[in-house]
Amino acid sequence: MSVQTQKHMGRNQLIERLAAQVGNRDMAVGILQDRGMLLPGTETLTKKGAIRNSMTAEERAIDRAATRSGRNKSDYVYNPATNRATLKRKS
Repeated sequence: MSVQTQKHMGRNQLIERLAAQVGNRDMAVGILQDRGMLLPGTETLTKKGAIRNSMTAEERAIDRAATRSGRNKSDYVYNPATNRATLKRKS
């Protein structure tokens, strides 16, 4: 993960973080519009986008993993270097 992406780990940085990841703000806006996070033709957040924007990168990654698996969010640990949430190891 680039240093540029690491700058945008906090809340209310959804567009900036994706722009850093894909390397282009216009492309990031288009992706978010396609995903229903922004209203078409604008940078105005939808309800779904506002919810995601209020999350940190860690919270979004954990939410994606938990939603995909059906497991509890507390079952996951976040790796900022890969922007992935993985299952916690059992002790």
